[in-house]
Amino acid sequence: MQRISAFAETAALMGDPARANMLFALMDGRALTAGELARFAGVTPQTASGHLARLAEAGLLEPTAQGRHRYFRLASPAVARMVEGVMGVAEELSRRPLPITGPRDAGLRRARTCYDHLAGELAVAIAGRMAERGQLVLAHDGAALTRAGVALLTEIGVATEALDAPCRACLDWSERRPHLAGAPATALYRHFVAQAWLRPRQGSRALEITRGGEAALVRWFGISL
Repeated sequence: MQRISAFAETAALMGDPARANMLFALMDGRALTAGELARFAGVTPQTASGHLARLAEAGLLEPTAQGRHRYFRLASPAVARMVEGVMGVAEELSRRPLPITGPRDAGLRRARTCYDHLAGELAVAIAGRMAERGQLVLAHDGAALTRAGVALLTEIGVATEALDAPCRACLDWSERRPHLAGAPATALYRHFVAQAWLRPRQGSRALEITRGGEAALVRWFGISL
């Protein structure tokens, strides 16, 4: 009964539109102030403080004081996985086509961060190609790098210590197909950024694929977006 109660309380916390917006805003792994989260959620600072206190008390957010400001971030990758999973289920149940709005939204669909790893069309394409080539065993309920996959990522230059850690499948909320998550996926994302193959877009979860990145995707994965 205690687990059911905790489940119900967590679901209720995410069910409020303002709190849902705050959690979504933190999905790129950054820490934001209460004021920034209030503006994103469209509520007053006083209302935001109450919401943030509830989310922190429930263990969904981790507050940090620095100078005059108090910053909030998602408490753990598990929380990020939960938020991303709810996004995917909501899109699937709605059975509505994804909205085609502005270039910014198109950029988010193409390549973005999912807390600490890649998401969007790019991430799904990489996972799919690796699965086709026998470098990755991928299913909606799990994922595992094969020896060929470890060899590929090692040759690309991904930190080898991360490749010994387990990986998993993460349902992509825009593509509605799984992309790779876990320590290997985090290391792959960081390597892409370090090599300037991907460039984070300021103030957004969107990632820009550079010319060098386009060449790397063709070379290592045979992908051209």
